[in-house]
Amino acid sequence: MIKALLFDLNGTLIDIHTDEWHDDVYRMMSNLLDYQGIYLSPSDLRKVFFDYMKRQLRHSDEKYPEFDVEAIFAKILHKYATVRTKKLSEQKLTLLPNFLAEAYRAATRFRLELYPDVIKTLDTLKKEFIMGAVSDGQSPWVVPELKRVGLKKYFDFIIASGDLGYRKPDPRLYRQALHKLNVRPEEVVFVGNDMYRDVWGAHQAGMKTVFFKSNQGDHRSHGVEADYIIYHFAQLPEALEFLDKE
Repeated sequence: MIKALLFDLNGTLIDIHTDEWHDDVYRMMSNLLDYQGIYLSPSDLRKVFFDYMKRQLRHSDEKYPEFDVEAIFAKILHKYATVRTKKLSEQKLTLLPNFLAEAYRAATRFRLELYPDVIKTLDTLKKEFIMGAVSDGQSPWVVPELKRVGLKKYFDFIIASGDLGYRKPDPRLYRQALHKLNVRPEEVVFVGNDMYRDVWGAHQAGMKTVFFKSNQGDHRSHGVEADYIIYHFAQLPEALEFLDKE
């Protein structure tokens, strides 16, 4: 019997488009840092940002490492601080990495909307199932974006890979979710849009899976098949009814 549902977020519930390579992102962030006494040209900032990200991932001991965007901006603030930067209040310096992470996401984000019928479907499912979210994302972005599209209230918990240093399909993400749900793996259905990170990973943890073939994610099989495939989110209740009879 299915008792709980786990959802991937971006590409499954949320149709999001970001462009981390857009020139305007680094022009804006360079200007913003200028007000903090950090003087990096847009091109230099782009290089520094991605160099620090690559260094984080390279030095990680994890099989599936995740970067920490706040740590990247904290490093930039420390490395390139000027006398003007050091004169900022302690409170502002403490808050700046989080604020810069939010500003960066705002600059890179070009679309944030729900797939059709997500709210209607979740309203129905919430009456019957415990529901949680497991996202490969940074917590300064995940929770505000969930609130923005009106989804946070549906989930009993949200696990964000950016808080942990590793990402799907690392089995620890699924184990943490199972611990929070307090149910057996075979009583859980994972709903995602990526055949490797979502479907393969959840199968390794013993969960059933529904693959939402959206406009995002890896659609290759990776040696495993989803237990059910949907092409419109409104088909999810039908998928769950089918899987509950197996």
